Amino acid sequence: MTGCILGISAKHAAILLLPFALAACAGSEESRGIAYTDDRGVANQPYPANYRAEILAFMKTYLNDPVGVRDAVMAEPVQRTVGGRLRYVSCLRFAARDSGGSYQEARERAVLYVDGRLDRVIDNPGEPCAGAVYAPFPDLGKMTR
Repeated sequence: MTGCILGISAKHAAILLLPFALAACAGSEESRGIAYTDDRGVANQPYPANYRAEILAFMKTYLNDPVGVRDAVMAEPVQRTVGGRLRYVSCLRFAARDSGGSYQEARERAVLYVDGRLDRVIDNPGEPCAGAVYAPFPDLGKMTR
Protein backbone atom coordinates (compact mmCIF):
# COMPACT_ATOMS: atom_id res chain seq x y z
CA MET A 1 0.00 0.00 0.00
CA THR A 2 2.22 2.71 -1.20
CA GLY A 3 1.09 6.29 -0.49
CA CYS A 4 -1.30 5.32 2.31
CA ILE A 5 -1.34 6.78 5.77
CA LEU A 6 -3.39 4.84 8.30
CA GLY A 7 -5.38 3.22 5.53
CA ILE A 8 -6.23 6.55 3.81
CA SER A 9 -4.92 7.19 0.32
CA ALA A 10 -3.04 10.41 -0.45
CA LYS A 11 -5.96 11.53 -2.60
CA HIS A 12 -8.46 11.10 0.23
CA ALA A 13 -6.11 12.77 2.71
CA ALA A 14 -5.82 15.79 0.42
CA ILE A 15 -9.59 16.01 0.12
CA LEU A 16 -9.97 15.84 3.91
CA LEU A 17 -7.32 18.53 4.48
CA LEU A 18 -8.55 20.92 1.78
CA PRO A 19 -11.05 22.78 4.02
CA PHE A 20 -8.31 23.42 6.60
CA ALA A 21 -5.96 24.76 3.93
CA LEU A 22 -8.65 27.07 2.56
CA ALA A 23 -9.53 28.33 6.04
CA ALA A 24 -5.88 29.18 6.65
CA CYS A 25 -5.78 31.19 3.42
CA ALA A 26 -8.86 33.17 4.37
CA GLY A 27 -7.23 34.70 7.45
CA SER A 28 -8.93 37.28 9.60
CA GLU A 29 -11.37 39.97 8.45
CA GLU A 30 -8.60 42.58 8.82
CA SER A 31 -6.07 40.77 6.65
CA ARG A 32 -8.19 39.87 3.66
CA GLY A 33 -9.73 42.12 1.08
CA ILE A 34 -12.60 41.20 -1.16
CA ALA A 35 -12.87 44.55 -2.91
CA TYR A 36 -10.83 45.71 -5.89
CA THR A 37 -9.57 48.65 -3.87
CA ASP A 38 -7.79 49.09 -0.54
CA ASP A 39 -10.71 51.17 0.69
CA ARG A 40 -11.96 50.12 4.11
CA GLY A 41 -14.62 52.82 4.05
CA VAL A 42 -12.98 55.31 6.38
CA ALA A 43 -10.04 56.54 4.32
CA ASN A 44 -10.24 59.77 2.37
CA GLN A 45 -11.12 59.11 -1.22
CA PRO A 46 -9.49 60.95 -4.14
CA TYR A 47 -11.57 63.76 -5.59
CA PRO A 48 -13.40 62.71 -8.78
CA ALA A 49 -11.66 65.12 -11.18
CA ASN A 50 -13.65 64.07 -14.27
CA TYR A 51 -17.03 63.82 -12.56
CA ARG A 52 -18.93 65.98 -15.08
CA ALA A 53 -17.80 63.96 -18.11
CA GLU A 54 -18.42 60.67 -16.27
CA ILE A 55 -21.94 61.72 -15.28
CA LEU A 56 -22.80 62.72 -18.85
CA ALA A 57 -21.44 59.45 -20.28
CA PHE A 58 -23.30 57.41 -17.68
CA MET A 59 -26.59 59.30 -18.07
CA LYS A 60 -26.56 58.62 -21.82
CA THR A 61 -26.89 54.92 -21.03
CA TYR A 62 -28.86 55.24 -17.78
CA LEU A 63 -31.78 57.21 -19.20
CA ASN A 64 -34.27 55.66 -21.62
CA ASP A 65 -34.33 58.93 -23.55
CA PRO A 66 -31.35 61.19 -22.79
CA VAL A 67 -32.52 63.92 -25.19
CA GLY A 68 -34.17 67.02 -23.77
CA VAL A 69 -33.56 66.55 -20.05
CA ARG A 70 -35.11 69.52 -18.22
CA ASP A 71 -34.36 71.47 -15.06
CA ALA A 72 -30.94 69.84 -14.60
CA VAL A 73 -29.02 70.94 -11.51
CA MET A 74 -26.03 69.37 -9.81
CA ALA A 75 -24.12 69.76 -6.56
CA GLU A 76 -20.32 69.57 -6.55
CA PRO A 77 -18.94 66.31 -5.10
CA VAL A 78 -18.55 66.29 -1.31
CA GLN A 79 -17.43 63.52 1.02
CA ARG A 80 -20.28 61.78 2.81
CA THR A 81 -20.69 58.51 4.65
CA VAL A 82 -22.93 56.21 2.62
CA GLY A 83 -23.60 52.69 3.85
CA GLY A 84 -20.85 53.07 6.45
CA ARG A 85 -18.24 54.01 3.84
CA LEU A 86 -16.72 57.40 3.10
CA ARG A 87 -17.46 58.34 -0.51
CA TYR A 88 -17.54 61.40 -2.69
CA VAL A 89 -21.15 62.09 -3.60
CA SER A 90 -22.52 64.44 -6.22
CA CYS A 91 -26.25 65.06 -6.22
CA LEU A 92 -28.35 65.61 -9.33
CA ARG A 93 -31.92 66.70 -9.86
CA PHE A 94 -33.57 66.68 -13.27
CA ALA A 95 -36.73 65.84 -15.18
CA ALA A 96 -36.32 63.21 -17.90
CA ARG A 97 -38.73 61.78 -20.44
CA ASP A 98 -40.38 58.45 -19.77
CA SER A 99 -40.71 55.72 -22.42
CA GLY A 100 -43.92 57.36 -23.70
CA GLY A 101 -42.18 60.69 -24.33
CA SER A 102 -43.83 62.55 -21.42
CA TYR A 103 -41.72 64.35 -18.86
CA GLN A 104 -41.50 62.90 -15.39
CA GLU A 105 -41.40 65.05 -12.29
CA ALA A 106 -37.87 66.18 -11.40
CA ARG A 107 -36.20 63.59 -9.16
CA GLU A 108 -33.06 63.60 -7.11
CA ARG A 109 -30.22 61.12 -7.56
CA ALA A 110 -26.90 60.66 -5.78
CA VAL A 111 -23.82 59.73 -7.79
CA LEU A 112 -21.23 57.83 -5.72
CA TYR A 113 -17.54 57.69 -6.55
CA VAL A 114 -14.93 55.12 -5.51
CA ASP A 115 -11.26 55.86 -6.13
CA GLY A 116 -12.22 59.00 -8.05
CA ARG A 117 -14.47 57.18 -10.55
CA LEU A 118 -18.22 56.92 -10.87
CA ASP A 119 -19.36 53.80 -9.03
CA ARG A 120 -23.16 53.93 -8.96
CA VAL A 121 -26.28 56.09 -8.93
CA ILE A 122 -28.84 56.00 -6.13
CA ASP A 123 -32.43 57.05 -6.93
CA ASN A 124 -34.20 59.08 -4.23
CA PRO A 125 -31.11 59.20 -2.00
CA GLY A 126 -32.47 61.22 0.94
CA GLU A 127 -29.66 61.64 3.48
CA PRO A 128 -26.63 61.68 1.12
CA CYS A 129 -28.13 64.71 -0.66
CA ALA A 130 -29.55 66.49 2.38
CA GLY A 131 -28.43 70.11 2.29
CA ALA A 132 -26.85 69.84 -1.17
CA VAL A 133 -26.11 73.17 -2.84
CA TYR A 134 -27.26 72.90 -6.46
CA ALA A 135 -26.07 74.85 -9.47
CA PRO A 136 -27.39 74.65 -13.06
CA PHE A 137 -26.02 71.73 -15.09
CA PRO A 138 -27.01 72.68 -18.66
CA ASP A 139 -24.80 69.98 -20.26
CA LEU A 140 -27.26 67.34 -19.05
CA GLY A 141 -30.01 69.01 -21.08
CA LYS A 142 -27.84 69.11 -24.21
CA MET A 143 -27.30 65.35 -24.45
CA THR A 144 -28.00 63.52 -27.68
CA ARG A 145 -28.43 59.85 -28.43
